[in-house]
Amino acid sequence: MDLLEQVNQKIEENKAEMISSLSQLIAIPSVATDEKGFRPFGEHVQNAYSRMLDMAQGDGFSVYNADNYGGHIDFPGKGEGIAGIVGHLDVVPEGDGWDFEPYGGAVIDGFVCGRGTVDDKGPVIASYYAMKALKECGFEPDKTIRLILGLDEETNWDGMKYYLSQVPDLPDCGFTPDGDFPVIHAEKGILVFDLVKKLPASRGKGLELSSIKGGTAANSVPDYARAVVNDTAGSGYALIKEMVANARTEKGWKINCKGVGKSFEISVKGVSAHGAHPERGENAISILMDFLSRLNFLNDGAADFIEFYNKRIGYDLKGANIGCEMHDELSGDLVFNVGMIDVDRNTARLTINVRYPVTCEGEQVYDRLLPVLSEYDIGVVKGKHQLPLYEDAESDLITTLMDIYRKHTGDLESRPLVIGGGTYARAMDNIVAFGARFPGQKELGHQKNECISIDDLMKLTRIYAEAAYELSKVKV
Repeated sequence: MDLLEQVNQKIEENKAEMISSLSQLIAIPSVATDEKGFRPFGEHVQNAYSRMLDMAQGDGFSVYNADNYGGHIDFPGKGEGIAGIVGHLDVVPEGDGWDFEPYGGAVIDGFVCGRGTVDDKGPVIASYYAMKALKECGFEPDKTIRLILGLDEETNWDGMKYYLSQVPDLPDCGFTPDGDFPVIHAEKGILVFDLVKKLPASRGKGLELSSIKGGTAANSVPDYARAVVNDTAGSGYALIKEMVANARTEKGWKINCKGVGKSFEISVKGVSAHGAHPERGENAISILMDFLSRLNFLNDGAADFIEFYNKRIGYDLKGANIGCEMHDELSGDLVFNVGMIDVDRNTARLTINVRYPVTCEGEQVYDRLLPVLSEYDIGVVKGKHQLPLYEDAESDLITTLMDIYRKHTGDLESRPLVIGGGTYARAMDNIVAFGARFPGQKELGHQKNECISIDDLMKLTRIYAEAAYELSKVKV
């Protein structure tokens, strides 16, 4: 029996332990928050991180902790060089509408269930148990095999930036298990920014927009949004309730209205999806703004903002209406996603997530937005910017990973991919996204009812074990 056959056998022996480890990790609601002191991303992220480091030390690996901003688990090699696996332990907020406990980690009908099972705790656990199986089978790598643990991938990457500033030796090749198979060789550029408009006070009696709230993360399609409207004249509720009922019938929207005194709340349910693929969801904010355009508001500023939204954004996912549409042959169209909205009586704020083509530049997006925004007196607050990533599809790294994928799946048709998602592959040179979603599978990351099949978890572990084995030997 050769080494890799022994490794696969060891992975099977560790199956129950691996499932248990993943379930325990899923039970920690590790949504990154801002916190001062020794837990920079909050208690829950820290607990997930500590669990991984403790497990690794207990299994005889060496660990490094960059002041709780991130760290790594090392399987030391005999020679120079590092083969890296770059994952993350933070998750996006769970949202509503789950059929099981989002942080239960339950095993149901052959699936481990909960937030993070796909993005990215399941793949991290698979990578870890791949390293563990190699170690337990006596493998002695030439390069050090390093599992890097990021803690705020879903937000600002501050942890990864700090980690990279503290570590003198970085991987010379590797992968992040946080994308799609067979392998991703290019990623679009990513911008996150806010569009902000000041709202003047309203005068007179009638319908007054008090607030709008929707969305939990810039990089997700919001599945819920609500508006609170104050009826100062006290005569509009019955009519609006009828309009809501008609919208449910005519449009098929999941929209409701309930009254509280002279105010009433209009709520909309949409369908969540990853911000890289907003066409797979239904944006609750866009539906709500569409409905609100049918009402006559006293506050002209709010009415203007609603008009802006519906005329210049609406259901357009390419940025054409707002002026920033782009396209290239390698990566396709720009993707425009409204992730969050926050409106009160004084200010309206939209959080936008843009994925722009590989051959374009982020400043081009802002330059094209400004004429339209100026027309409506709307400002831009720039946020995160991740530059595009490109790795030659014929490089040694890509071809090595493609060969491993084909061996384990029998899929000889799939080719290296270009995606709109953003992974930690952008954080270091010569790192690409390799799995964990297989071709044809439904995208469950950032959505309700996230889960991973145990069969897929086992297959991932075998693939990642061979990838770590090959990359620790081969100069790529």
